[in-house]
This record gives sequence, structure tokens and C-alpha cells, in this order.
Amino acid sequence: MGAFLPLLLLAVAANAGLLPTPSHALTQDGLHLLDAKRALTVPDGALADWNPTSATPCAWTGVTCDAAGAVTALSLANANLAGPFPASLCRIPLLASLDLSANYLGPEAAVAGCKALTRLDLSVNSFVGPLPAALAGLPDLLYLSLEGNNFSGPIPPSFATFRKLQSLSLVNNLLGGEVPAFLGSVSTLHELNLSYNPFSPGPLPSSLGGLAALRVLWLASCNLVGPIPPSLGRLRNLTDLDLSTNSLTGPIPPALTALTSIVQIELYNNSLSGAIPSGFGKLADLRSVDLAMNRLSGAIPADLFESPKLETLHLYSNALTGPVPDSAAKAASLVELRLFANRLNGTLPADLGRATPLVCLDVSDNAISGEIPRGICDRGELEELLMLNNALTGRIPDGLGRCHRLRRVRLSNNRLDGDVPGAVWGLPHVALLELNDNRLTGEISPVIAGAANLSNLVVSNNRLTGRIPSEIGSVAKLYEFSADGNMLSGPLPSSLGGLAELGRLVLHNNSLSGQLLRGIHSWKKLSELNLADNGFTGAIPPELGDLPVLNYLDLSGNRLTGQVPVELENLKLNQFNVSNNQLSGQLPPQYATEAYRGSFLGNPGLCGDIAGLCSDSRGRAGNRPGFVWMMRSIFIFAAVVLVLGVAWFYWRYRSFKKAKLSAERSKWTLTSFHKVSFSEHDILDCLDEDNVIGSGASGKVYKAVLGNGEVVAVKKLWGAAPKKKDDAGSNGDNEGSAAAAADSSFDAEVRTLSKIRHKNIVKLLCCCTHDDSKLLVYEYMPNGSLGDVLHSSKAGLLDWSTRYKIALDAAEGLSYLHQDCVPAIVHRDVKSNNILLDAEFSACVADFGVAKVVETAGRAPKSMSVIAGSCGYIAPEYAYTLRVNEKSDIYSFGVVLLELVTGKPPVDPEFGEKDLVKWVCSTIDQKGVEPVLDSRLDMSFKEEISRVLNIGLICASSLPINRPAMRRVVKMLQEVRAEARPKLEPYYYDDTSDQGSSV
Repeated sequence: MGAFLPLLLLAVAANAGLLPTPSHALTQDGLHLLDAKRALTVPDGALADWNPTSATPCAWTGVTCDAAGAVTALSLANANLAGPFPASLCRIPLLASLDLSANYLGPEAAVAGCKALTRLDLSVNSFVGPLPAALAGLPDLLYLSLEGNNFSGPIPPSFATFRKLQSLSLVNNLLGGEVPAFLGSVSTLHELNLSYNPFSPGPLPSSLGGLAALRVLWLASCNLVGPIPPSLGRLRNLTDLDLSTNSLTGPIPPALTALTSIVQIELYNNSLSGAIPSGFGKLADLRSVDLAMNRLSGAIPADLFESPKLETLHLYSNALTGPVPDSAAKAASLVELRLFANRLNGTLPADLGRATPLVCLDVSDNAISGEIPRGICDRGELEELLMLNNALTGRIPDGLGRCHRLRRVRLSNNRLDGDVPGAVWGLPHVALLELNDNRLTGEISPVIAGAANLSNLVVSNNRLTGRIPSEIGSVAKLYEFSADGNMLSGPLPSSLGGLAELGRLVLHNNSLSGQLLRGIHSWKKLSELNLADNGFTGAIPPELGDLPVLNYLDLSGNRLTGQVPVELENLKLNQFNVSNNQLSGQLPPQYATEAYRGSFLGNPGLCGDIAGLCSDSRGRAGNRPGFVWMMRSIFIFAAVVLVLGVAWFYWRYRSFKKAKLSAERSKWTLTSFHKVSFSEHDILDCLDEDNVIGSGASGKVYKAVLGNGEVVAVKKLWGAAPKKKDDAGSNGDNEGSAAAAADSSFDAEVRTLSKIRHKNIVKLLCCCTHDDSKLLVYEYMPNGSLGDVLHSSKAGLLDWSTRYKIALDAAEGLSYLHQDCVPAIVHRDVKSNNILLDAEFSACVADFGVAKVVETAGRAPKSMSVIAGSCGYIAPEYAYTLRVNEKSDIYSFGVVLLELVTGKPPVDPEFGEKDLVKWVCSTIDQKGVEPVLDSRLDMSFKEEISRVLNIGLICASSLPINRPAMRRVVKMLQEVRAEARPKLEPYYYDDTSDQGSSV
């Protein structure tokens, strides 16, 4: 009866229609897939067609079946899935291909049971811990990609036992140990990708030279040290060799010239030395060679240019000598030649460019002499011509005027002479024309009206004459016009006032005349105006005070008359100079201080409260000689008495302070988190107001130069007086709150930073405490904060490569906090002012005073009692829910990316009621991408800049679910630069055919 009852119930259910009839029953493979779906967190609407009423899963999203209806492949990449790896997938008996890349799966990859797999892709997820050693037990596995996760520890020895593996990619994890030699035992490998892992310093295993079938060897940024083993020369099937960004030393082995199938060699950013070996020219398929940023010396081998397919050659930032070989002019396929920052000399090959389809030529920062080759652009392909800082002579070739694809021309700091060819002024695609510091003559041609894309025109320190043509007003994208140090004459053309993109106008030290321009309301982006040392007359236009971002104004050394307009008080000027003119009248109150004395000297008619600017000579008693002598005597006597009194008081005060300080110092306690070579007394000696370098909500920051020469930064948190009892009670409460806030900030920062060890997190060396006084001692970052540099006159230091590096550094620091710290840490105040820059402009995330630890998984995000963060950076949902999680940091980081791309602060009067995110979105909708990009950037990187802009907008999405995890953001940023240089596509085995395929 007990066995019969369940059968009876099933029959009744079937008759009632509660169970599907056998003709519509879902296959067992489909049931396993539904189990997998239930184990995951799936976004609403996703996998909606995974319906249990289906007869077969073969039409479901991502599912592939064979002719018999069995599931053989599942691809759910970028599906926003979250949760553990679904073990039920391994119960599908014929599942050969599984792609779950770019999701949020983790923490463990339990795939040991998937015995039928030939292809497994779990890249860009959230897996942690050691690599699964059992993967090597999958008997038919051909392709394995685990890149872009958080796997740590060494590569397990079992990985030496793969039976059929052809492609192994572990790129961008946290793997340790050395690059293992036992991988040389996996003889079936076609592709080995281990790049961007923090391996322990170790050699490049010579055993890898035994992988006879290897086609791709990608070991960039793997902490490799020592020489390149000559055994790699035995890899006759190798097409792509990338050992860049390591610490490899010694010479380039001549054996590498035996790589007969090689297409791409990348050894840049190492410490390789010696000469470049001869023999690369005989490699018939060689297309790209990058040996930049090493210590290579000697001459460039002539045969290097003889490889028939050579397209790209990068040898910059070495110590190469001698001339550029004549064979360079015969390289029939050469597209890009970058030789800058070497010690090359001699002349360039006279025929360079005639037979070579050059797109980019960069020989800057050498000692090259002679003329620019006449036929440098005869093939009409040239887009970049960069020859600055050499000893070139002669005229600019007329042929450049016919080179209509040119985008960047930099010929500055040479000895070029003669007139600039007229057509060069009007090249239609040139964004940067830099001819400064030469001996060029002639006039700026009216043809410049045709330069529709010109952004930066720099012709300073030449011998140019004549008027500035009115046609310059047609160059609508012009951001910088620098022509100082010439002999230009005549008035400023009124058309200049209509240039809405103009950010720098530098024309000092010419012979310009006439009145300064009126009607300049279009100059909303002008930050620098320098018209000093000319012959301008008339009044200073009051309209200058309406320019919203003007911070550098120099009108000195002219013949300007009238008053200093009071409207100039609207400006926030870092540099202000109207000295040596003929100005008169009272100064505006804001400028009538001693601090601005140097700004007004040499204007006899100016009056103000600055001593010596003007004197009142209207014959009052105070001007009689006897009275003046008497008053002077009284003032001198009073001054002597005052000085003596101050000196006595200062001596007494110093004695008292020294005694008190000596007593107080003994009460200080130093707690170190790293090995330090100083004491708390050394720190206290440096807390002088002259050493203050910053001040914020939590305290002052001092630059401390210690006795041993070490420089550190010291943050002294704001203290509060003991709580007082008064009638109202308010004063004491406020002070108590301040003290509590300081204590909270100190505790949070110490608790957070004392445990963190990451190159992109500012290092907390130690802390010092005494009663309610608290000091935090950090490593010193000499370039200050990103915000200070980016939004000041120093922004010119940040070219695109530097900005990109800062973005990637900061992203890696935040990724470490979010996904590598256990439990995760949310910064809560990510902003450009909390990203600090070292001497090399590497970035570190700083200021953890409001950082919070995220609650463990499964619990709701913690709600805070107050909003932490800064205006313009706060995520929309944080402002009204006060929920703390990583998504709020990601929004703030998105704003930082937009700052780097646009050059604008997060809030600005230019945006009206909008913040930076909304301004960027609305501007792109109305005008496209171009108007939001910082015009100071080199637009040859426009594709990269636009990609980073897109990443910033994704991070700053209004919906938290649309923001990628920081680990994904790091990956996206790395792909920006990786995709900018051609890279061979990875090889993998495709089981649907007999041959390999690429993805």
C-alpha cells in the first residue's frame, strides 16, 4: 500500500492536467538547466524563454544542441548573472562548450565534474582562491580561459598534466609564485597567456622553448627578471611574443631571429641592454616590433627594415646612436616609425617617405640634423609628423601642404627657417600645428580659414611678421593660439572674439597695437590671456570680468589707460599683471592690498591702499617738511620700541613653549604599520604653519622634511576643547560632536589603512596620539592631488597617456578595496582631490576618514545616519537611501573619469543647475561627443578618450545595477589601451571543424 499510494497520486495529477503529458515532458538536460537557473540570481526578463513547459531546451537563449536534441553548448556571456557556479551544469552529459564570461559568478569554480568539456570560459567573473587543480583532470579540455578574476596563489602543479589543452589564459588575476617551468610540459599548447599577474620575481622559464606547437606566448607584466632564454628561438610556430613590462635584463638573444613564423615581437618596458641583433630582416612575416623603453644601445641595424611586411617599428626611449639607416626609405610596408628619445644623429634618409606608406613618423628628442626629407609625404598617407627637439635646418617642405591627412605636426625647437608654406596653415585635418622655437619668417596666411580641425596653433619664438589675419576667426575648434616672441603687428582681428572654444591666447612680446577686443562673451572657456609687452592702447574691457574660467591675465607692458575695471573682481586669478601701463584712478577694493603690489607697479596714476602706488599732494599740513620730519621721528622711535618689545616677548614665549613642548613630547605615542626610521619627536618638529600644504574637513596636512632627508605627509586631525556646560548647551554639544567626528575619522582611517598593502592605496606609515591630538603619517606624494593639478594651470602636465595611467591606477586601488579586501571596504568619498600623485604621476587612493566595511553577503546594505561624500560625486540613490555599498564608489569613480576626459570639475557655473554627469549626457545628446572632450588633449588619442568617456558614463549610471564591478572597470580600462595597438587574436580549438579558429 505504501508503494502504491504515490503512484495513485501521480495518476490522479496527470488526469487532472497538473503534470505535463509524456509527449511534452522536458528533457533531462533541460531540467538540469532549470536547476542551474534557480541557483543563480538572474536579472528580470533574462532567460525568460527558459520555460519548464517546453519539450526541449534547444531553442532557449544561449543553448546549442546536436542533431539528437542533446545539449552540447551553453553561452551566457554578459548576462549579468550572479551567484555560485551551478553544479547542475556538470550533470549534462554531452556539454562540450561552456561560456559564462563577464558575469558575477563566484567565489568558487566547481567545474571538476564537467568531464565532457572541450571549451570552458569563466573569464571576467568574481572567482577567488586558488586555481582549481582538478581542471587538469578534464580529459578533453582544449580551451580554458579564467582571465579577469581574483584567483590567487601559485599555479597548481597539476596544470602540467593537461592532456589536450591548446589554449590557457589566466590573464589579469592575482596569481603568485613564480611563472612555473612545468608549463613547458604541456606540449599541446598553442596559446599561453599569463599576463598582468603579480607573480613573484623569477626568471622566464627556458623550458617554454620546448612547446613546439606554441603560437602565442603572452607574459606581459609577470614580474619576470633576468635574461631572455635563447631556447625561445626554437618556437618555430610562434607568431606572437609579448614579454613587455617586466624586468628582463641582458641582451636580446640573437636566437630570436630564428622565429621564422613570428608576426609580432613586444619586448618594451624592460631593462634590456646591448645592441639590437641583426637578422630580423629575414623574417618574412614580421609585421610589428616594439623594443621601446629599454636600455638598448648602438646603431639601428640596417637589415631591420628589410622584412617585407614590416609595418610598425617602435624603438623609442632607449640609448640608440648613429643615423637612421638609408634602408628605412625602402621599407615598402612601413606605416609607423617611432624612434624618439634616443641619441640618434646624422641626417634622415633623403628619400624617406617616397616609397614608404608612412602614417606616423616620430624622431623627436634626438640630435638629428639636416633638412626634413622633401618627399616625406609623397605617398599621401602621413598623419603624424613629430620631429621636435632636434637640430633640423632648412625650410619646411612645400609637400607638407599637400599632405591632407596630417593631424599632428610638431617641429618645435629646431633651427628651421624661411616662410611656412602657405598651404600648411590651412591643412584641413590638422589638430596640432606646433612650430615654435625656430627661425621661421613670413606671415600667418589667410589660408588658415581652411584649418577646420585646428585645435592648437603654437608658433611662439620665431620671426613671424605682419597682421594676424581675420580669417583666424573661422577656425572654430581653436583652443590655443600661442604666437608670443614674434614681430606680429597691427590690431587684434575682431573675429577672434567669436572663437567659443578658445582656452589660451598668448601673444605677448610682439608689436601688436590698437585697442583690446570688446564683445568677447564667446570666450567662456578662456583660462589664459597674455597680451603683455605689446603696444595696446585704450581701456581694459570690463567684459573680461565676465569670463567664467579666466585665471591667468597679463596685460603688462602696454599703453593702456583708464581705470582698472571693478568687474575684474569677479575673476579668480592665479596670475594678474597690468603693470607698466598708463592706468589711473582708484583700485577695486579686492585688489587694493599689498598682495597685489606687483600687479600694478609702473602705473603712476593708480591709487589705493598699497604703499608707494600714489601719493596725495594737495598741500595739506601733513605734507609740510617740518611736520613730515617730526612724524618720521615719532614713527621711528615707536618702531624701535615695538621691535624690542616683540623680541623680548618672543624670547619669553619661545622659552615657555620649549619647556611645555618638552613636557608634552614625552606623552606622545607612536604606532607604526611599516618599518620607519624616525620618531614622534621628528614628526612634531615639522608641524609648522609654514609647512602646511592642505586643509580639509578632517584636518590640516603638513609636508614634513625629516632630519634623515625623508619626506612624509602628516595629517593633523582637528581637535576639540573639552565639553563645556553653559546655559544654552549648544557650544558644548557642538564641540563634543567635533571631537567625536575627529575620533571617528581617525579610527576609520587607521583601521582601514593599517591593514592595506597595495601600490595604488596611499601608504599609512604610522600614527601618533596624545590625549585628543592625533597625527597620521603617510608617504609623501609630491604632485599633490589629481583635482589640484587637473583644475589648475598645471593641467598641461597631464597629457592623455598620463590621465589614462591615473585612471587605471585609481581603478586598481578601488578594485582592491572592493573585491580583494575581506570584508570589502567602501571608500565613500572617491573624488579627484582624494587621488594623490607621486613624482611619476602614479596615482594612489587616499583619505579613508569616512570609509566603511561592507556587511557580509546575504545581509542588507548598511544604512548610514549622514551622507558622506562630496558635491557632484554622490550617487543618486545614496542621497535618499543612505545605503552603503560598492556601487556608490563606482558612481563617484565614473565622475572622476569624466573629469579626466573633459577637464572640467564635477560642478561648475557653466553647467547651470546640472552636475558634470548630466552636462556630459545632455551635451552628447545635443551636439555629439566632440564638445565634451578636453581640447587640451591630443586628439590623435580620440578613440581611446572616447572609450574612457563611455566607461565613465557606464560607471555613473543612475541605476546601480547598470554599474559594473570595479574589477570589470579595470578590465575595461585595460582593454582601451590593449585595443589601441594591434594584437593577434587568441587561438582556440573549434570542435565544429578540423582547423583552429579565432575569437
